[in-house]
Amino acid sequence: MEIVWYIIIMGMLVTYFVLDGYDFGAGVVQLFFSKSHKEKETVYKVIGPFWDANEVWLIAGGGTLLCAFPLVYASAFSGFYLPLIMVLWLLIFRGISMELRHQVHSDLWYAVWDKAFGLSSMLLALFFGVALGNVVRGVNLGMVENGKLTQEANYFFLPLWNESFSPTNVFPGVLDWFTVIIGIISVIALCIHGANWIILKSNSPFKLRLKKIVPKLTIVLSIFIIISIALWANVNPNAFENYIEHPIFFLFPIITLVGLFGLFGVNKYKKDGKGFFFSTLFIVGGITSSVVSIFPSLLPSTNNINESLTIYNAAATDYGLLTAIKWWSIAVVLVIFYFIVQHYIFKGKIDHLDYD
Repeated sequence: MEIVWYIIIMGMLVTYFVLDGYDFGAGVVQLFFSKSHKEKETVYKVIGPFWDANEVWLIAGGGTLLCAFPLVYASAFSGFYLPLIMVLWLLIFRGISMELRHQVHSDLWYAVWDKAFGLSSMLLALFFGVALGNVVRGVNLGMVENGKLTQEANYFFLPLWNESFSPTNVFPGVLDWFTVIIGIISVIALCIHGANWIILKSNSPFKLRLKKIVPKLTIVLSIFIIISIALWANVNPNAFENYIEHPIFFLFPIITLVGLFGLFGVNKYKKDGKGFFFSTLFIVGGITSSVVSIFPSLLPSTNNINESLTIYNAAATDYGLLTAIKWWSIAVVLVIFYFIVQHYIFKGKIDHLDYD
């Protein structure tokens, strides 16, 4: 049952990154690549009907984590308290920037909220990548110092960064040279994903320019991925142990590579949906490749005194897991039905719609 819930939670989080990821990516595109008011309006129009609904998966994922693995939820939400609050404020700021932008018709007003929307989108993409980097790197559970626990076994707290900015420090920070690189990869990948969504959902001439930009960004993304793999081996010498023991796990890096190579041909595809398909493959493969490398851990420990929080030692009782899956099944059917209706109503090109 623990493995079932592990798959459920990872599936929900991956779904969130795919869906809300193109929202964040569209914001990054708007910040760096849109040149005119009309191009900026195109960005708002193609994400307008979807962005707030996509965030449901983040809330649902957090609630499901609490339900299935309450110890991980309690540990992570206290240890990552500072970045979680920052993410919360960025989500709020991003939402109000889209709503307030259309309340006053002024170029100065538009400029302020366009920057707010773009910057908050970029920082959210960065922080979610940093979060993934923190999980695969691990945390100092129990705040062990000089071989002794200074806190309870499942407690930790991360500063925004430490004095050495190093992931191998006894007390790592949220930001270090490893997690920042993962964050940069996230920003580039979601920017590509957002560009592919704009290409998919609009008839604007803007999409023709984006088709030329995506392959160039993919080259940059590939370079950072190679760097991150090399650094990961330095941060965690056992990073690839799961792949050696379970060769079937190589399926996930293969999915990542298929998505990555597919992105190089975006400017040649006749069907606009192909680019979005390949960027989705890349995100799904990239996240699952990272997660299975630490399986069955959910929150690895960087010290040898406290064991990592795994799907087995951090799970709720069997009765709780069995009862929860019944209610979860009802809820997920309703959510999926809602998304099907929503995407049916707004199918095809939608840049002719007004955001407000």
